[in-house]
Amino acid sequence: MKNLKLLLVFTLITTLSCAQKSPRQQADGKIDGVSVAVDYGAPSVKERTIWGGLEKYGKVWRAGANENTTVSFDKDVTIGGEELAAGKYGFFIIPNKSGNWTVIFNTVNDSWGSSKYDESKDALRIDITPEFGDENQEQLFFGVMDDSILFAWEKVKLTIPVTIK
Repeated sequence: MKNLKLLLVFTLITTLSCAQKSPRQQADGKIDGVSVAVDYGAPSVKERTIWGGLEKYGKVWRAGANENTTVSFDKDVTIGGEELAAGKYGFFIIPNKSGNWTVIFNTVNDSWGSSKYDESKDALRIDITPEFGDENQEQLFFGVMDDSILFAWEKVKLTIPVTIK
């Protein structure tokens, strides 16, 4: 019994000390009967400059922390008027200082970060107009809404329209 207590205490201490600073989150839902799942690491702003600072303008970003962000669809969909087959995709964003931002669904969904990102593996790229607000979204957030996937972090929101094919 004493060994079991020591093991539990050790496990708790290890878990607390090794806890991810950007915990994995999952957003699940249905859009027009299509099951959608977004798996992502959720970093926090922590008083940092995010856009143009931590995340450089014009550069591919994994849209989260640690392992790639992934988006899964159990049926074929249309995103921003473009067809995308059912499947699990690596999800990336290219933020821009002005104008539209690019969202990317890449066929490689098991990379770490964006250092090995390969544009030739893109299944779909679309431009989205970012929404800038006054309120700060401290922790990165994805949500599956009635007709879209919502991305929000810092003072930026992207609404990615999804319909059935």
